[in-house]
Amino acid sequence: MTIDPAKQAAGEAAAGLVSSGMRLGLGTGSTVAYFLEALAARGLEVTGVPTSEATAARCRELGIGLIPPEDADRLDLCVDGADELDRELNLTKGGGGALLREKVVASLADRMVVIATVDKLVDRLGESFPLPVEVVPFALGPVRRRLEGLGFEVSERRAGGVPQLTDNGNVIVDCRMRGGIEDPAVLEATLAMVPGIAESGLFVGLASLALLGAPDGSVERVEPTSD
Repeated sequence: MTIDPAKQAAGEAAAGLVSSGMRLGLGTGSTVAYFLEALAARGLEVTGVPTSEATAARCRELGIGLIPPEDADRLDLCVDGADELDRELNLTKGGGGALLREKVVASLADRMVVIATVDKLVDRLGESFPLPVEVVPFALGPVRRRLEGLGFEVSERRAGGVPQLTDNGNVIVDCRMRGGIEDPAVLEATLAMVPGIAESGLFVGLASLALLGAPDGSVERVEPTSD
């Protein structure tokens, strides 16, 4: 595997925030993979709730202890990636299809740290990366029409000519809004009220710190500018 210095730098920086005894939320994605490797290399006594079957499998390979979400009433720290983020640490997530589990795990954590590369930082969410929305298959048609009514161009995520299912057995639709998302908090609340939507890829008010890796191996820290 070719090493990505930017993702590796972000992952290693996040691993440096972990101490023995912590209960962690373990995200999904290529940048998180570097975090897991760095975490395992530190040899700490930690346990974590994985946000996908892929993350769970990698943790088992690396010897990172796992706990089921039903046994985790709270977590000390959640570390996860993002497809896009703005300066207020509003996030777009779900490129890997794990958005529902990722949001559940992030909501359990005292602190969420986002790890990504510097190019993921944008002025407005949704201008370059579509918003993933996880939908119960039965409701795909009605939900699609509702999303189109909100102004989205909607495409069903497919793999090999068939719908790409999440670990929860749901489908993903990728939604593009011309000009991007004007108010992430309002849109997140609106989508949460649509019957058939299991979860949207908007994460608002959850992250408190972003560690953004650059190709030269440096890491930029970003914290929300507003209270």
